[in-house]
Amino acid sequence: MDATLLTLDTSTQAGSVALTRGRKLLGEILLNVKANHTDRLLATVRQLLGDAGVELGEIDGFGVVLGPGSFTGLRVGLATVKGLALACAKPVLGVSSLRSLAVQAPFARHPVCTLLDARKGEVYAGLYGGAGGRMEPLMDESVLPPEKLLSRLEGETVFIGDGAVVYQTLIVRQLGSRAHFVPWPLNLPRASSAAALALEELEAGRSIPLEQLRPAYIRPSEAEIMWARRQEEASIEG
Repeated sequence: MDATLLTLDTSTQAGSVALTRGRKLLGEILLNVKANHTDRLLATVRQLLGDAGVELGEIDGFGVVLGPGSFTGLRVGLATVKGLALACAKPVLGVSSLRSLAVQAPFARHPVCTLLDARKGEVYAGLYGGAGGRMEPLMDESVLPPEKLLSRLEGETVFIGDGAVVYQTLIVRQLGSRAHFVPWPLNLPRASSAAALALEELEAGRSIPLEQLRPAYIRPSEAEIMWARRQEEASIEG
């Protein structure tokens, strides 16, 4: 019997929820507006389930984007999924925001570089490729200045994500005709793309124990930076 998954992506401002049964998309809601995920996420889940005529108890597993991305958004998404999974006693499947984006360019003839704007003059970046649109990683996911990333890329590359939009002028200036871009609607992360990866995780038996469910920030949060700074100052004063 095909598994029914509810998948959440709150890694960026464009939060989305997808409901899938096997390899069939039953429904998806995506909003790219300036609103707190906390205020709308559970309401969106209820709306999607209600419109699809699916009860929460029918869900076989919960997919969630672990990151990288918005620290606050990721915490909201993971907390919501953890609560739902506890209530339903069903597995949680975690996936990468960057690989989920790459899945949206399955027929690219060149490696796909996924970019999310990390602010502070940096991007979250991943590079993917492979036959059949599987989008296997060609480098480790990282956070770095876009200029540094671009200097590492060889050959023609397809760019996708809001970071590709923000830094398109820089990318073209640095790579010229070697740079290619997806149609603009594909730059938004979609929970349905994450659901495809979550299904792979479920079929492979790679669920995440709830006590190990954590965001994949890649870089430290402001709180962690401040803590490290205070520790360093204390050691100097001591």
